[in-house]
Amino acid sequence: MTEEPTHPNDSVPAGEAQGPPPLTPEEQELLEQQMSQVRVEDLLTQTVASVLNLSARRIVKEDEIDLDQARIGIDAVRALVALLPAEVGEAVREPLSQVQMLYAQRSGTDEEPGSAPVQPGAAPEQPLGGPAEPEKPKGPGLWTPGRD
Repeated sequence: MTEEPTHPNDSVPAGEAQGPPPLTPEEQELLEQQMSQVRVEDLLTQTVASVLNLSARRIVKEDEIDLDQARIGIDAVRALVALLPAEVGEAVREPLSQVQMLYAQRSGTDEEPGSAPVQPGAAPEQPLGGPAEPEKPKGPGLWTPGRD
């Protein structure tokens, strides 16, 4: 006796990818409505927060350490900060500086993430820490915001 599948994806052979079920017209309309109200700046803000948090995890969580991934994340946040609304960019600068310091401490280098040469035609990077702080004694491998 052959049973009829109860769901369209139930008939897919084992081992083959099963995508999400197709959206109903009502779900499609609701999704379109939600997407029409999303601003790119809002998505960038959420992305920056997620990337910054993930980068910090890749530095401090002993079972997740991956400094290459952390560096990519830091560089990505530095690149996106200028595209964020001013108040959000200001709010991101301090946590970004903290993650950069953690990276420098963990990697044991004086090199800060994002120190790659500026691409031709790109605007030079602005210091993220605001006004330069007075010189402080520098420990081995510690990057300090506002210092070159």
